[in-house]
Amino acid sequence: MTEARPTSAASPSLWERDGEVAVIARAVETLCADRSSAGSLVVLRGEAGLGKTALLAETRRIAEARGCTVWSARGGETLRSVPFNVVRQLLQPALVSLLPEEAREYLGDWYDIAGPALGITEPGERRADPQGVQDGLVAAVRRLAGRDWPLVLLIDDAHWADQETLGWLSAFAERLDGLSVLVVVARRPGGVSGESARHLDSIAAAAGAPVTTLSALTPDAVAGLTRATLGPHADASFCREVWAVTAGNPYETIELLAKVQDTELQPTDSSAGELRALNRSARGGGLVARLEQLGIDATRFAWAAAILGTGISVELVARLAAMRHDDAVRCAELLCSARFLTEPDPSAGPVSQGELQFLHPLIASAVYNSIPDALRTAMHGIAAQVVTDSGRGVAAAARHLLQVHPDDDEELVEQLREAAREHLAVGAPDAARACLERALLEPPRPEVHARVLYELGCAALLTAPARTIGHLRTALAMRGLDGAERVDAVFRLSQALLHNDQLEEAVRTVEAEAARQGAGPARMRLQAVQYMWEGIFGETTSPGRSERLAELARTCAGRDNSERAVLILRAFDLMAHGGNAEEVLECADRALVNGRLAPGLGWTDSEWGIELLMMLGSSYAYADRLDRAESLFAEALRVYTTAGWSGGHLALANAFVGLAYRRQGRLRDAEAILRESLRLAERVGRGLPLYWSASCGLVDTLLARGHVDEAWAVAERYGFAPPYPSTIVLPDPRSVRGRLLLAAGRTKEGVNELEAAEKAAASRGGHNPVLAPWTVDLARALAVEDPVRAGRLAADARRQAERFGTDTAIGEALRCAAALETGQRAVRLAGQAVAYLESSPCQYEHAAARVEYGIAARSVADLNRGLALARSCGADGLVRQAREALDTTRGPR
Repeated sequence: MTEARPTSAASPSLWERDGEVAVIARAVETLCADRSSAGSLVVLRGEAGLGKTALLAETRRIAEARGCTVWSARGGETLRSVPFNVVRQLLQPALVSLLPEEAREYLGDWYDIAGPALGITEPGERRADPQGVQDGLVAAVRRLAGRDWPLVLLIDDAHWADQETLGWLSAFAERLDGLSVLVVVARRPGGVSGESARHLDSIAAAAGAPVTTLSALTPDAVAGLTRATLGPHADASFCREVWAVTAGNPYETIELLAKVQDTELQPTDSSAGELRALNRSARGGGLVARLEQLGIDATRFAWAAAILGTGISVELVARLAAMRHDDAVRCAELLCSARFLTEPDPSAGPVSQGELQFLHPLIASAVYNSIPDALRTAMHGIAAQVVTDSGRGVAAAARHLLQVHPDDDEELVEQLREAAREHLAVGAPDAARACLERALLEPPRPEVHARVLYELGCAALLTAPARTIGHLRTALAMRGLDGAERVDAVFRLSQALLHNDQLEEAVRTVEAEAARQGAGPARMRLQAVQYMWEGIFGETTSPGRSERLAELARTCAGRDNSERAVLILRAFDLMAHGGNAEEVLECADRALVNGRLAPGLGWTDSEWGIELLMMLGSSYAYADRLDRAESLFAEALRVYTTAGWSGGHLALANAFVGLAYRRQGRLRDAEAILRESLRLAERVGRGLPLYWSASCGLVDTLLARGHVDEAWAVAERYGFAPPYPSTIVLPDPRSVRGRLLLAAGRTKEGVNELEAAEKAAASRGGHNPVLAPWTVDLARALAVEDPVRAGRLAADARRQAERFGTDTAIGEALRCAAALETGQRAVRLAGQAVAYLESSPCQYEHAAARVEYGIAARSVADLNRGLALARSCGADGLVRQAREALDTTRGPR
């Protein structure tokens, strides 16, 4: 049979890889054909030694021959705990070649967000948002790709990549359609779990083509490779034994043939029996035995190199292994000649003077695992000091510190705490959590122990709320947390309890701590937190809550942020329960300082959280101060975008800007920004309150636009249906769902949904007819079937609206009343609705009232005015209604 041979320029590892090389060559050709070509992703999967690295090297050769820029990186078995390790390898060489001002110009606003993760600039004072950093890294590649087209990214051993890199790569892979970049990823199957496995699966799914799975060489290919290496005289039986011994693994085959050459074994039938013993020296225990034969010094050098894992140099290894420099140089040369170590390929990226690496990851793993456990642990401790002394910082040394046995070392605890702070500053909370969890095992000194638990609780707050609860409870039971730090720990504990669906426990926790505190800002902060959780979470309100909150608010003049928080809570409570709007605005205004948020109460300040300011903006929005509401929410959007907070915070900011636009009647703008909010919310996770805010707001906006079918499709796609969250969601989901059902012609279901909204409002102790407009919608729905009840509901809506006192609330109640009447009474009520809504900032409602009045009064002028308003709002359904009414009113021409 004909033996398949690779091209003359190719590596011996590419035997029988013609199909895979063809896939890669086509991808490179497609990339180079047109600057506007869509990006592509190729995933190579195969067991160790099957030639993944050789295929990546061939990709580089093909790409560079076509004039491509190629960047590469690889994961490491002992480096998975180093955040952003692989993406730094990939991008850092391109960025460090730029002057700082050039890098800032290329990355723009993302420089300060992604730069610290890439190690090209110092982090800021605030903790970085992981989602924002991920988006910044995606943006960095997008911008650099425009400069370096055609660009090829090569990532080897992705199964050993750090979780932060895999998160970035997953997000980047999903956005390749609009970016002319080729990404080739090589990985082993299996061996990964948790988030990393999920990211690798999503990367494979984004490839859009079946994963290229490598197989072992056939007997014919091994025979061809054997004869190409040893000569055409190699016996067939010898070639078959090479295949049998190596199972067709290309790496093992090449290494075995190198051993045959080194030992001058003849490739004859009589020598075939010696191959199995010779092969054992190239793997596992045999490889370790061969290393030991090189001598104690060479073994120590190899061990030290395996401990370092990356950045291996004679100088660092000599310090770690406590060797003289001359001896270290000799050992490096010996290990290179014995095919343990090699110099990195300079074509794969910048190489430091004297840098070394293991010939293959299998060798690195075997050497690392051969180090006696106690000695390996001790060497990691020394390596941490060596790395720190070399100027790489404590975060770089952290992966070594994590491996050191606990030994009551207070200096190590402080190093791990410092590493955790550095990890948080660059957007790697999981790495920070690992450092702090290890610090607890040391253990810390009694006076420090509570602070470490507190820091761990803050690092793991929303990613692992159940564990956070345990950490913070333990911290609070210890001595060491006092004053503002203790109060903050209680606040964080209550947040974690809420996210763990333990509302009552969260409320009891802050209530108990408030009772322990004396009068002052700390106690008031805890009382405000208690009222905040009660106001936002839970289907029912505790008896007398509003009265107690009102009494507390009367003592507040806005002297500090605790008092301002109470005033905001009072404003929201009044608004939600339909209290007097003037009092709502008075409380809200007193919470501001010269019309702006007070220092320490901003959108990115962590003392209070986002919920409080959303309550403030919502109070303005529903009390007809949409100018203030839009200003607050737009500031949130700007601040979060600038700070790189592109997770849940940015999703909520978009949702509430959308709410302001919807209330103003800017329906097109509202739809666009709510769709963006929903896109961001999906990345954070379905089922969260922010997801409901986005989906509910979008359905409400589409209904206002008259796009009923689209609203229904959105509701179906995003699960906008019962059961609803226990949190308050704006706009009210039951009211919006009921209106959707009515618009879709499912009247009975719509009535049932609105009646459920009625019961929910009663359990909360009353409602605002604008915030939760189920009253007017239910009255309209029952107008024919139960006119008596409909009239009673309309009367209730009007009474509640007059109590609240805004032009919008009264105008909407009058619109409802007019819809239930006929003749001149309907005309009069519709005219009154127009008079109120003309003064309202809610232009969609004004447009609807104009059209309804024009229909009732058969007024062409009012219909034309309503039509113009509807067009400006983007209310297509209302436009159609006005046109039809105009045609009817004018009669045949």
